[in-house]
Amino acid sequence: MLDIGFHQGASLYSHTPQDELRLLAVASSQADAYGLETLWQVCLHLQRLGYPVVVLDGTARETENCPGLQDLLTHAPWSDSLGPGSRLDTSALAVLPALLGLQSLSGNPRNLQQPLQALEPLFRRYALVVLYAPVTTLASPLLAGTMTAPLLIMTPGKSSVLNSYRQLKHLALHAGLTGTVACMTRASQTNHRSQGESALQTLRQCASRHLGQQIRTTLIRTESPQDLQRLALQLIENACTISAPGTATALPSAVAAGVPAHIVQSH
Repeated sequence: MLDIGFHQGASLYSHTPQDELRLLAVASSQADAYGLETLWQVCLHLQRLGYPVVVLDGTARETENCPGLQDLLTHAPWSDSLGPGSRLDTSALAVLPALLGLQSLSGNPRNLQQPLQALEPLFRRYALVVLYAPVTTLASPLLAGTMTAPLLIMTPGKSSVLNSYRQLKHLALHAGLTGTVACMTRASQTNHRSQGESALQTLRQCASRHLGQQIRTTLIRTESPQDLQRLALQLIENACTISAPGTATALPSAVAAGVPAHIVQSH
């Protein structure tokens, strides 16, 4: 009850001082205006809940003037220069360009079993790694063995439903993963919420009929901090963990089933 530095409500967030490094994946898409806004808001909520976050941006290329993941993979990480007991300032959201670094992890034959284990020594001082990248990157060997459920962000409308279905199909066919879909709505736009509910229902039916998947969906009001916090809690509840090299990877409590053999290729 009186533990220093650990409040009594922390257990409600399943947060303990021994938490392993967790992984979330968020797919970039045609709805990038909503996607980026949602990504930052969710990460800020996770920070407030006590999860220091580092975002690996797979849409941004590392450069000499803006180093990122590739530089950490090929050089000694910054944490090596810290003495025993030293701590990084993880109170602010860290964002690193990661396009080349993620490609390197995916293309290295030595990493085919657990490509993301290489991240654990680099980011063990954080609680959560968020991968933000196109579905084609996430469905590569990068997420092999993680059984994570990448977050897909969409808006109401037929074109958005089609794009989200293509993303779900790509994840299913190339990685055996089931995505989680959040539909973003704005109260200022007439009938936006009802259109969002209809879009999600259509998407669930398509995923069930053509992919044999029962996908998780949620309707989020962009102006509602409560909705965004609920989304953050749902994501952290189903996050997988990145284990240290040479150890087994823990799976999330709710693991999606494998891709059925009867997936219809023509849809």
